[in-house]
Amino acid sequence: MENKTRWRASRQAKIALVLLVIFALTLVSFAVDFTSDEPVTSEAATVLKFGSTGTQVRTLQTKLKNWGYYTGTVDGVFGSQTQAAVRYFQRVNRLTVDGVVGPKTAAALGMSLGSSGSSSQGGAGGYSSADVNLLARCVYAEARGEPYLGQVAVAAVVLNRVRDGRFPNTIAGVIYQPYAFTSVNDGQINMAPNATAIKAAKDAMNGWDPTNGCLYFYNPAKSTSKWILSRPVHLVIGTHAFCT
Repeated sequence: MENKTRWRASRQAKIALVLLVIFALTLVSFAVDFTSDEPVTSEAATVLKFGSTGTQVRTLQTKLKNWGYYTGTVDGVFGSQTQAAVRYFQRVNRLTVDGVVGPKTAAALGMSLGSSGSSSQGGAGGYSSADVNLLARCVYAEARGEPYLGQVAVAAVVLNRVRDGRFPNTIAGVIYQPYAFTSVNDGQINMAPNATAIKAAKDAMNGWDPTNGCLYFYNPAKSTSKWILSRPVHLVIGTHAFCT
């Protein structure tokens, strides 16, 4: 009887030990899962600054190089040349000149930080939300007060240029092409768009083009450019003439 009691006690002790080991392994697994996140790099950064590296920096350098702000190598390393180019871009576009790509500078560049790509999806017509915001700002800066049809038309002109091989192939590239839009030169591009401008941008992105392919628009009462005044006008909406 005594041996049987000892055997039972021994068996219970072994079971308890096995359960204890299983519990300990579970805790270790949980701890590993909880702490296994990789260190945050510029791939998921909220800002890009001196010392950042990765795909987003490469995208930044490519944009700045295409627009004439950066002459260095597109290597994905945010060094002194990239910082100088960012400061140049900020100065020209009347942003805070600090050499850091935060939310406002990123939006002006047509970038969205905090993801592995250059922009996040969720906009209209397959465009990114950053593109929607930038196009809406252009619409608001260039055509606020114009009829809604005219605001959609301005957005359509930008998109028509993106699709035309003679212009940059991104919305940000078209809008920030030197001397392309007066609102960039005078800083009005940085004003927050209203709901109407945002809707107009989305309508154009979803395929509405009241201009039927026009690449330019201007105000005949204000324009002094002989070249733009010589272009064939296809339609007039509000104060803007649209031409190719």
